[in-house]
Amino acid sequence: MRMIVRGARLLHSEGLHDVEVAPDGRIARVLPYDDQKEPPATGVLIEAHGGLLSAPFVEPHIHLDTALTAGDPRPNASGTLWEGIACWSERKKTLTREDVVARATEVLRWQAAQGILHVRTHCDVTDPALTALDALLEVRDRVRDVMTLQIVAFPQEGIVSFPGGEALLREAVRRGADVVGAIPHFEDTREDGLASLAIAFALAEEQGLRVDAHCDEIDDEQSRFVEVLATRALRSGLRGHVTASHTTAMGSYGGAYSFKLQRLLSRSGINLVSNPFANLGLQGRFDAYPKRRGLTQVKEMLAAGVNVAFGHDDVMDPWNPLGTGNPLQTALVGIYAAQLTGADEIPVAFEMVTERAARVLGLSPSEYGVRQGAPASFVLLPAESPTEAVRRQVRPRYVVSRGTVLAETPAAPPRLLAWPGEEGPSEVDFRPRLR
Repeated sequence: MRMIVRGARLLHSEGLHDVEVAPDGRIARVLPYDDQKEPPATGVLIEAHGGLLSAPFVEPHIHLDTALTAGDPRPNASGTLWEGIACWSERKKTLTREDVVARATEVLRWQAAQGILHVRTHCDVTDPALTALDALLEVRDRVRDVMTLQIVAFPQEGIVSFPGGEALLREAVRRGADVVGAIPHFEDTREDGLASLAIAFALAEEQGLRVDAHCDEIDDEQSRFVEVLATRALRSGLRGHVTASHTTAMGSYGGAYSFKLQRLLSRSGINLVSNPFANLGLQGRFDAYPKRRGLTQVKEMLAAGVNVAFGHDDVMDPWNPLGTGNPLQTALVGIYAAQLTGADEIPVAFEMVTERAARVLGLSPSEYGVRQGAPASFVLLPAESPTEAVRRQVRPRYVVSRGTVLAETPAAPPRLLAWPGEEGPSEVDFRPRLR
């Protein structure tokens, strides 16, 4: 064996297990843990000590081309989506390949250290030079041995309403974008929005690609492009290959229309990605009180059987001045924003940054999961359950990519140097202990 992880907890399994990794970087066997069995004398040995071994975290929605540009050329003073787009339009004019490569690579390093090994990034292709796209294609090639990077050709300023938008979208796909994007609610008219989705679907079907559209990212209850997206997914050859990102207008829909929409979305096989950081920060900016949350109907769509995932979206850019790409932080904020606080709901939020997010990217069981034959890519978390991992916001003890230890976090809990009633320093691990 090339590697053995001993005594780990697995999702959806009882007891402790050993995971054996073959020299080819795939999982050879998953066996019940036997504490009487001697560990092997050769290869890499990881003692899990009852920690949670999970398939890696998945980031289903981020913008690596805009990352780390917050305040450049100016801050987003209003905090609105629209001023953020205006700020980015100014910054976009100064892009260079080296600039984009450096910023994107830095954020990917942050993500890898936190256990994210599969990433879908949107890339603005309303730039005649397609500078950011070419840079991210280069980054994708650089990291392919350790991470999967999908690139969405994202027309930030529209397909129909932006001069040459359709040609740029087609050129982005020709150069190697993995997914076709759209932004129908940003187009000049509803008719332009409908036309933009027709173009995106036609291109995706023609090239055998997936669709991921920024959809209804607005507080306007009349913005209803998600029904068009879902209907096209249902009636085309792309069922199960379409994602609607944001859909924040859904937070303003009435009950009767929402009921109809839940039925349509569940039939369509569409994925939804909610981005709690950006959605909470950007939406409701034009409201007095009461002020809307700005999220899609996460709980309701989950109950209707729709696949919903959480994404980080922005990291220190015109739409979010904060962030490190931490997936467990995304899950935590999503839990509170969507009120997923039930004992059976918190583990679902963990799935929304792992298994459910993997479905958004179209990762198959042979590509993702802790099972025999799958790539040996996983994270070992110092927690006994998904709920504990989210609650304590733990860092992965180890991140393994295809049988190689990619990152580790030293096991060093904080220490209180002095505390009433205690002699000397004591460790704090944030697990309740009874006195």
